[in-house]
Amino acid sequence: MAETRELRLKRLRMRAWHRGIKEMDIILGGWADAHLEGADDATLDGFEALLAEADQDLYQWVSGQQAAPAHLAGMIARVAADFAALRGA
Repeated sequence: MAETRELRLKRLRMRAWHRGIKEMDIILGGWADAHLEGADDATLDGFEALLAEADQDLYQWVSGQQAAPAHLAGMIARVAADFAALRGA
C-alpha cells in the first residue's frame, strides 16, 4: 500500500522536528512547517534525502561553513535561505 501524501507530510515533519540537535530541529522543522504543505513531489523527495544526512553535516552546509554535495545543493540552498532570514543575515 502506498503512503498517502498526508502521512508522508506528517512523517517528514516529525523527522524534521526530532533530529537530536536542537539547532537542526529549529532549522529543518521551521522549514518543514513553512513549506511542506505546498511542496511538490520533487521538493518532498529532496527534503527527504536531506533528512537522511547527519545533523553535523547538515549544519555545516546550511550555515555555509562547507559546500553541500551536488545532489543536495538545491535543497540545501532553499533551507539555507530561510536560515539566513531567521538569523537576520
